[in-house]
Amino acid sequence: MTTMKPGNESVVIGHFRIIKDRLFGVKRPKNAPNVDDSSSHEGLGSLDTLPVEIQFLIMTFLSPQDLCGLGGTSRYWQALIRDPSLWKYFLLRDLPLWSSIDHLSMPDMESLEKALWESSDSESRDFMADYLRACPASRGLWHQSRPAYETVTSFLKSMVVTAEPRFAMFGPGLEQLEISLVTTMLNSPNILPVTGVTQRQINGIGSGISFMYSGQHKFNILTLYSTNRSERERARLEHVDVHSRLFTLRDDEESGRPVFSLAPSVQEVCQAVDGFIFVVNAERGRESDEAMEKEFAQITAMLEPVWGPSSRPLLVLSCTSREGPECPRVPCLKTAQRLKLSLLPNPWMVQDTVADTLPGFLDGILWLLRQTGMRI
Repeated sequence: MTTMKPGNESVVIGHFRIIKDRLFGVKRPKNAPNVDDSSSHEGLGSLDTLPVEIQFLIMTFLSPQDLCGLGGTSRYWQALIRDPSLWKYFLLRDLPLWSSIDHLSMPDMESLEKALWESSDSESRDFMADYLRACPASRGLWHQSRPAYETVTSFLKSMVVTAEPRFAMFGPGLEQLEISLVTTMLNSPNILPVTGVTQRQINGIGSGISFMYSGQHKFNILTLYSTNRSERERARLEHVDVHSRLFTLRDDEESGRPVFSLAPSVQEVCQAVDGFIFVVNAERGRESDEAMEKEFAQITAMLEPVWGPSSRPLLVLSCTSREGPECPRVPCLKTAQRLKLSLLPNPWMVQDTVADTLPGFLDGILWLLRQTGMRI
């Protein structure tokens, strides 16, 4: 997980000082102290004459749209706004705070993990583009400019008339949390009205529920639990794992990592659905490396190409029971990293939500429906 390191601000300010000196012809003696001499810059506006420390501070309060607008006011501000170290700083600062990330907006984590003062890395990568692509406030605008072949594929999908999309929902967040996500979904008609409940179950471990999005788009969720309700509740209270009826565990002799096979009834489900919802327990203290390795193996078992095309989307709901300081959460970026979602060929998205009130839940559903070709 990338973190903000002390001294990153001074690196950006140092870059700004170099830009200002270069554009306005100030020769700074070698080994001279880093003191901003704004009085030597003639012909500058009032904002331009501020010390670079103040200019940087102002930028930290601006939105991406405001920053881009500021960059269009002069050659000087354009140079500051285009400086890669500024946007790498913003990425390091903001990524842990964002409530969603997806396969198109996930930045190159290897570049971000390098120190900000490694100038060769900063100069070779467009961190401004990375930020605008990842930031929720600008992501939608960025994703609108898709390649032509993607636009054609989306159009062809929308021309195919199908029944309501079906999604298989599974994962530890369905069973380990104090508050049931499914119960809240069923009792929140103002958020997601229920239009029907399928009576058929698969070996007692799942049932299909039809919902209505935005009053006109129906879809079905087949909830797959690892075992029956009484066993799930006992495991939750005792904080132990249960024997899952969904998967059969076998160890990979070469890697030593867990590998899962699907129960025959679950294979049937995976062949029938249009996408998947994996619910993660995002409450801090439950995100061990061993658990994440197991969850990644379960996801890959569900997404095996033998069951269906790799174009089927995966929505990861990063879920806590409640919202607030009493229930701290794992950032969605960390969830994406630890689940190794970048290794998947399928489109994916991690969306923060809360089982009690469902904030962000509809954003994830909207993404999922659009990935299946719905024009919303």
